[in-house]
Amino acid sequence: MALQISISDSIVQALRLPEQRIEQELRRELAIALYAQDILSFGKARELAEMDQYEFGRLLAQRKVERHYGLAELDDDLTYAHVISRNVFLSGLVSSETKDA
Repeated sequence: MALQISISDSIVQALRLPEQRIEQELRRELAIALYAQDILSFGKARELAEMDQYEFGRLLAQRKVERHYGLAELDDDLTYAHVISRNVFLSGLVSSETKDA
C-alpha cells in the first residue's frame, strides 16, 4: 500500500527550499519526526528518508534526536557489521588473487 499526501500549492510555495529539494527534505523531516516519536523504527525511518544507516544516524545526531537502541537494533547492527566485514574480507581475497595472477 502506497500513501500520497496532498499539500496545498500555497504551502509548497511558502517553503523556503529550491523546488528540486522539496520532496527530499519533507521525507527527511517526516522520517525524523516519526522516529523521534517512536512511530517508526530506525530502519524504516531511514528508508523513508532515503538515506543509508550512517547518513540517517548523523542526521539524527545533528538534530539531537536520541537513538532508540534495543536488542533489535543491536541485532541489525551486528548483522550489518558482519556483512561489511565479510565483503571487505572477500574483496581483499579477490584483489590478492588478481595480483597473484
